[in-house]
Amino acid sequence: MTADYDAGIVGLLILSEEAVRGLLRMEDLIPAMEGALAALSRGHVVQPVRVMLPVAEHGGFFGLMPAYAGALGAKLVTLYPNNQGVPTHHAMILLFKPETGEPLVIMDGRLITEMRTGAVSAVATRLLARPDASVLAILGAGVQARSHLEALRHVRPFREVRVWSPRNAKTFAERFGLTAAPSAEQAVRGADVVVVATTSETPVLLGEWLEPGTHVNAVGAPRPTWRELDDETLRRARIYVESREAAMRESGDIIAAGRAPLEIGEVVAGTAPGRQSPDEVTLFKSVGVAVEDVVTADLVYRKAARR
Repeated sequence: MTADYDAGIVGLLILSEEAVRGLLRMEDLIPAMEGALAALSRGHVVQPVRVMLPVAEHGGFFGLMPAYAGALGAKLVTLYPNNQGVPTHHAMILLFKPETGEPLVIMDGRLITEMRTGAVSAVATRLLARPDASVLAILGAGVQARSHLEALRHVRPFREVRVWSPRNAKTFAERFGLTAAPSAEQAVRGADVVVVATTSETPVLLGEWLEPGTHVNAVGAPRPTWRELDDETLRRARIYVESREAAMRESGDIIAAGRAPLEIGEVVAGTAPGRQSPDEVTLFKSVGVAVEDVVTADLVYRKAARR
């Protein structure tokens, strides 16, 4: 994860979302996220917990997420959960030359946030889901549902995918050739892997729906008072996160669990166990951490520098 920038790019580069889209591929991103998570758990990343500034008047939040992991940078991100017709997240990522502090690039971070979240869940799914997992349930039908559908298909060959959303499940299912479930429970019952990717502030997944051996990726409810998982889910599951420090401060679900989780990077590094039995329920709770954004932006920048 060392920085080796192309001196051929002079001055500050600016990359739009479409430029990022043309450079970023999920098959490259998943192994990059695996390396970043391992580096984080090994203590090779300098990364404070994100600063979140409430914009209470408009029901939003503004976040600052810096990290140094060979690449040096920060993401500025907004979260407006009640947005309609525009994304709930917007972001910009800045990279700097580690040797001198010179700014190198400003790039749109919305798509990076979308894709790196799915890629990180793919790392967790590869490590924690049963090898024979074949049925995927997705709760939610937004950008994270789309990203997870793409990313998880890189690590498991699902024969059936069900999606549930209070509003958009049918449209999403028709677009991607999936099954629209009439309820969250009917989507989850019998699934081997479950993705919870909604904007809900109260639990949408109940532990009583989960079959033995299920793996859950939960990527919503990123505030200390928000929940997307009920107490039974937390009680049944062996819990993994990206960063213990971040999750125990930011995630209402992890706070409610009342115990320290394992880090998925520890599993990558071989210092913590993964799935222990075919019947074990595993849970990866993602809050999103800065090293994921900075490493992804570095991947994009390197590709841009070669063009």
